[in-house]
Amino acid sequence: MDKKKLSPEEKMKIKIQSDAAKKIKAKNEKDDIMFGLGLFGIVGWSVAIPTLLGVAAGVYLDNRYPAGFSWTLTLLFVGILTGCFNAWHWVKQKSEEE
Repeated sequence: MDKKKLSPEEKMKIKIQSDAAKKIKAKNEKDDIMFGLGLFGIVGWSVAIPTLLGVAAGVYLDNRYPAGFSWTLTLLFVGILTGCFNAWHWVKQKSEEE
């Protein structure tokens, strides 16, 4: 099969059309990108805050009430589990809204 060679003008026209289509698509998906970034931030904070609160409470309890185990490690684990549950809940809620 012989393929017709494109002139430089036709190549430029195809390139411009392709670039314009990409820009229009990106503009239409702007809300999706912002939603994704916002959800990413919510998930991050919903894990970080319970984890840090668990560590702070654990350090306080270790200093105040020494035990045969580490309150800090125990509450760190509880904070991470709580944060992961929070993140899962947020993602599930937002995906149901879509």
